[in-house]
Amino acid sequence: MTEPTHALPFAVNLSILFTESPMGERPARAREAGFDAVEAWWPFSSPTPDDGDIGAFLSAISAADVRLVALNAYAGDMPAGDRGAAGVPTLVDGFRRSIDALCHIAETTGCRLFNALYGLGADDALATESLGLLAERVAGFDGTVLVEPLTATENVGYPLQTASDVVAVLERLRAGGAANARFLADLYHLANNGEDLTTLAERHAGDIAHVQIADSPGRNEPGSGTLPLDATIRSLESSGYNAYVACEYRPSGRSEDSFAWLPVARRGSRRDA
Repeated sequence: MTEPTHALPFAVNLSILFTESPMGERPARAREAGFDAVEAWWPFSSPTPDDGDIGAFLSAISAADVRLVALNAYAGDMPAGDRGAAGVPTLVDGFRRSIDALCHIAETTGCRLFNALYGLGADDALATESLGLLAERVAGFDGTVLVEPLTATENVGYPLQTASDVVAVLERLRAGGAANARFLADLYHLANNGEDLTTLAERHAGDIAHVQIADSPGRNEPGSGTLPLDATIRSLESSGYNAYVACEYRPSGRSEDSFAWLPVARRGSRRDA
């Protein structure tokens, strides 16, 4: 991928980049690399982190002068293979108990986008109920719940694979009163599941509230694979998408060395995006 031809701002995911350092040091590394907007998966080992753990995360964000633009809800034990908790009977209690901490982080940082993974083998009715509860809580401060598909071959048993799967969930949530549920378009996952990225904007631009990128094969930095990332983002921008594009890829080497495709001048983000 050459220099992006769109004008959208970039953010960087702290949970998959800069992993050479502990989480508390990653916001500063992102800032040093030229980014002023970040996102993260649930950054705690527990669904109910103590005040010290929450304070350390918030302090790291504040000290680095970066903006937290998106945060994953509690998703179980991701390193052990969990891929969400909203619809998993053995994990759903943790998901629901985590909402207080998530809301505290949101109210402190101004974060307004919350990605809630369904879970492997999730019960659809249970997941819909859980996402509805989260949507109700975050609606009080104009928050949005995000729903995304995951690559089927890497996340066996995850029920949401296509854009149509996500749209069906959004329709159920909206029918239940959750008007603040939207589509997280992770271009890597969508492409790996057979979606045509060239027509994504035409089909789903009105539902998309957040975009994440990685190249395929490999899930490495843009330019390492064959996906039409820039063209897809440019078409989304032309269709009215004006929010962040989040770098959510596994760097093929040192994290800082994986940004050669993105000039330093493009890494700073619009604070009002």
